[in-house]
Amino acid sequence: MKVGKTILMRGGMKGISHLFKKPLQLVGTCLLTTQLVAAAPVPTSANMQPPPANMQILPDFATLFEQASPAVVNISTLSSPKNNRSQFYGPGAEDLPEIFRRYFGVPIPDEPSGRPQPMSLGSGFIISEDGYILTNNHVVDGADTIIVRLSDRSEKTAELIGADKRSDLALLKIKVDRTLPVVKMGNSDEVRPGEWVAAIGSPFNFEYSITKGIVSAKNRSLPSDSYVPFIQTDVPINPGNSGGPLFNMNGEVIGINSQIFTRSGGFMGLSFAIPADHVSWAVAQLKDKGYVTRGWLGVAIQEVDRDLAESFGLDKPMGALISQVVPGGPADKARLQPGDVIVKLNGRDILRSGSLPMAVGVISPGDKAEVELIRNGKRKTLKVEVGELPEEHASRTEKKAKVDTSNRLGIQVETLDDDYRNKLRLEDDTRGVVVTSLASGIGRSIGLRQGDVITHLNNQPVETLKEFDETVRELPKNRSISMRVVRQGRPAYISFRLTD
Repeated sequence: MKVGKTILMRGGMKGISHLFKKPLQLVGTCLLTTQLVAAAPVPTSANMQPPPANMQILPDFATLFEQASPAVVNISTLSSPKNNRSQFYGPGAEDLPEIFRRYFGVPIPDEPSGRPQPMSLGSGFIISEDGYILTNNHVVDGADTIIVRLSDRSEKTAELIGADKRSDLALLKIKVDRTLPVVKMGNSDEVRPGEWVAAIGSPFNFEYSITKGIVSAKNRSLPSDSYVPFIQTDVPINPGNSGGPLFNMNGEVIGINSQIFTRSGGFMGLSFAIPADHVSWAVAQLKDKGYVTRGWLGVAIQEVDRDLAESFGLDKPMGALISQVVPGGPADKARLQPGDVIVKLNGRDILRSGSLPMAVGVISPGDKAEVELIRNGKRKTLKVEVGELPEEHASRTEKKAKVDTSNRLGIQVETLDDDYRNKLRLEDDTRGVVVTSLASGIGRSIGLRQGDVITHLNNQPVETLKEFDETVRELPKNRSISMRVVRQGRPAYISFRLTD
């Protein structure tokens, strides 16, 4: 009764009547409940029972943090001021998936013109004792200087070893005179939905913050990233967490935090991490050659719904339906056809269309793949020699080609021939020049990429190298200049100014 009296004295009958429609009944219930609680025997060493064998104890997040956090780092970047900002306008811009947001970091007010400007704050983690660090590409993309802050608060300037935009990964290297703490890499294939996981990073620049949650799902394909089988979690991820590690309860990294799903711009309970197995596969290439090479079939695919499954003789919706075959591509050479439904690749089931690019991407160009498909209701197996994803070919060219720095745009181009049209999946009537490499200059600052096709410059068509060079030399100063660019089959205009 003592507990019950305390409730009445604190709330008062009048106060409880204000909150509930039936105060006497509810107060009686409260009194009865508190009486039962008060009457319960106090546990002692004599009457205490051991917990049931199947009872699960909450994970020890404190120990995980103590052991793993020294290998986590804070990353900030600096960039020279760019007064000439380009804007892309063109059809298809409204189709971009706004609800999937990468967190670039904490916005910082611009510094006075002429001084380096802070660009982003993110996270990363040390993967080798000699100073290799992994983070997201979008954390360091476009940076002139990358600064890494270690757990002892010392700061190092990092070198960008390599980056891959498709998987949103970047590999950094810092010079050290001591052995660094490193993370333990885990096996993301063994992760099960429902498992506890934790993230350590710098949300809103609050360094070494830990948040926890569970794995919600695996092998998620997002609209903006068709080559990464994301791990979905409900771990709170905020600006500054990007590039940080996702740990299992063994203290092993099973993923790298990359994106969230949001309609408001803030965390809404859905976050996505790049699986550790995919990270390991990409890091090996970044360390070896500075870029990632992916396999390519040369097909356009779509999901198989119930009606399509029936029409193609499938028992249930499954596989990837080929809607288009790129002329001269690997699939065309292997005689794959529109209407084929790919159900297996190298023995791996293709249950959804989104899993096909992921499965093809990890195959080395030049290797043969066994494709099992259904054509006219019958199963067939074909051998396909996998090609190289066109944009990855352009990235390799950037590493090897010497850029003509005398070019006012700081870019190197080649004539768009039939080979480039096939690799870039362009219409036969597309004319222009292909960007093959970029130096530091206006071309890079306005957002050009390797593989972009420039069709018009200053409202003049440019179809040959000669036309391009002549037009570049005659570009006016201190006046808006337009450039029409075709990227991934979509045309868009960029505007910029030249000061020299």
